[in-house]
This record gives sequence, C-alpha cells and structure tokens, in this order.
Amino acid sequence: MSEAKLKRTLTGRIVSDKMDKTVTVLVEHLVKHPLYGKVLRRSRKYHAHDETNQYHEGDLVSIVEGRPLSKTKSWVVTALIEKARVV
Repeated sequence: MSEAKLKRTLTGRIVSDKMDKTVTVLVEHLVKHPLYGKVLRRSRKYHAHDETNQYHEGDLVSIVEGRPLSKTKSWVVTALIEKARVV
C-alpha cells in the first residue's frame, strides 16, 4: 500500500517570461526575526514550466512541484490567479 506523496504548491508573481515554455516566478513570504521580532519579507525565484506560453510578466500564478524537467526547472504552473494589470 503506497500513499500518494503530497506535492508542494506555491503562489507567486511572474517576473520573467522571456524563455520558451518557462517562466520565472517570485515567491515571497513573511518571516519574524527570532530576536528582534521584526517581520521581514523573504523571497525566492523558481523556474516553472509553461507549456503553451500563456502566462506573462506580472501575472499571479500557482505552481506545483513536479518531476525535474531541466537542471533548474522542476515546478509546473497550474493556475492563473490574477491577470497582470496594464498601466
């Protein structure tokens, strides 16, 4: 009896869509400093697979962990949460 391993999901904003079938997603989270108590904003960038090149810079998307697709890409974009506002 094998249990299905839960895949991690993250939400972030696309900061680059210049590559073919790949987007760079910036994921930010808040961390409280252990000594001083100040809330700090920490961020990390992930390369995520976008098969149809339908997501663009500024979009808020949800990504899920998948199998490694290249040296740096092991996440897949699953859903568009918010479209980028055009100014």
